[in-house]
Amino acid sequence: MLNILFEDNHLIVVNKNPGELTQGDITGDETLGDKIKAYLKKKYNKPGNVYLGIAHRLDRPTSGVIIFTKTSKALSRLNELFKKNEIKKTYWAIVKKMENKATEKLENFLIKNQKKNKSYVTKNSNKYAKKAVLTYKIILELKNYSLLKINLETGRHHQIRTQLSHIGFPIKGDLKYGYSRSNNDGSIHLHSRKVQFIHPVSKKNIEITAKLPKNNVWDMCVNSKEK
Repeated sequence: MLNILFEDNHLIVVNKNPGELTQGDITGDETLGDKIKAYLKKKYNKPGNVYLGIAHRLDRPTSGVIIFTKTSKALSRLNELFKKNEIKKTYWAIVKKMENKATEKLENFLIKNQKKNKSYVTKNSNKYAKKAVLTYKIILELKNYSLLKINLETGRHHQIRTQLSHIGFPIKGDLKYGYSRSNNDGSIHLHSRKVQFIHPVSKKNIEITAKLPKNNVWDMCVNSKEK
């Protein structure tokens, strides 16, 4: 089932479930894009292939807001917004309990290992390194975990996962980046909570928030007062 958060003539924004692929990979599994195309084809009785533009992606084990475009004009303009960092992205993440790190800005240089599909912190002298910047704030303390609100200033491969792991606080369930055990459903506790941007065609201000996945740990965060 698609959880559609916003739709007009140019955009369709959905709340991605953990475990869903944004686009195809070597597994050949059905993608979120496939599901949206099928939905559009049926809803609008479209013959032939359905156009769907992918402006950005979320990792398979991650959940939350993701924007697709229904027109090529919207895609090219949205790509430009992403390039200029004019789309504000807020994530929520659950990590092991932090001490004395209420708010912090992380700046690192990252390099991607294509074969391992993993990013690493490296020196800025590496010619392949890209600067990664985020700010996090603890917004809820649980018994064993901290809930972080993360604002991205850049959009690098596995950026949040890599940077939090580098400071010793990998995301709950994220074995690839050093968490001690996986979640039962293969997800990680990283959620694209909110996006805010100027609509690429209508120029209206758009702000969209995605509900959290249903599981015991996320459920403990639902009553957090800060959105």
